[in-house]
Amino acid sequence: MGNSKYRLPYDLHMHSCLSPCGDMDMTPNNIAGMCAVKELKIIALTDHNTGRNVPALLKTASEYGLIVIPGMELTTMEEVHVVCLFPEAENLLEFDRFVYEHLIKVRNRPEFFGEQVQMDENDEPVAEEPYLLINATDITFDGVHDLVQSFGGLAIPAHLDKSTTSLLSNLGFIPPDSKFTCAEIKDPERIDALKEEHPYLQGCRIITDSDAHNLADIAEPVRFLEFDTEEPSPAEILRLLETPDR
Repeated sequence: MGNSKYRLPYDLHMHSCLSPCGDMDMTPNNIAGMCAVKELKIIALTDHNTGRNVPALLKTASEYGLIVIPGMELTTMEEVHVVCLFPEAENLLEFDRFVYEHLIKVRNRPEFFGEQVQMDENDEPVAEEPYLLINATDITFDGVHDLVQSFGGLAIPAHLDKSTTSLLSNLGFIPPDSKFTCAEIKDPERIDALKEEHPYLQGCRIITDSDAHNLADIAEPVRFLEFDTEEPSPAEILRLLETPDR
């Protein structure tokens, strides 16, 4: 192939039925099946403050040839959402245990917030989380980069252009001592304006994901990451993401 690149469609931010805001149809098998139907290649499941449905998705997605990046959407003390991606499920689940210790514990009210169901690879419920997972943790944003890195992962500020739960909406600016090199926005047409308004972003790779909470909203294959191989490892994908896109 010489210098030819493989352009692989991705969606690195979606929620399962373990997130209280995720539809109950967002089961491991349904997510994997829909991602395959939409001809995605690289996906990440990023439930709120937990990664406990990722092991089941890893098993179901392997049947479709999907590459799954183990992930979580962390909520900081400032209620800033951060997509955290890891090379292995073991890294994620170790981080999951750490985050759960730092989750501000409030009992979930399923009738109000939604159910929080952990499933196995057969879409059978194995547990229901009693504490509200969309609550904040006591982890501060300024410590997230180094914290996630200490677990082998990559921290990506989520949906910067969103009017709530984003770094820009909640802090109002990008701290000059920030260390992140990849950021997510919802509307790709705003990339240039955001880079002009926030020069820090000029040194970052910018990605766009679905933040899907239902099957229909999972991304179409319209955004791509380029690799020298058709089957990059999760570690290789993370290395690309942390490298600015020149």
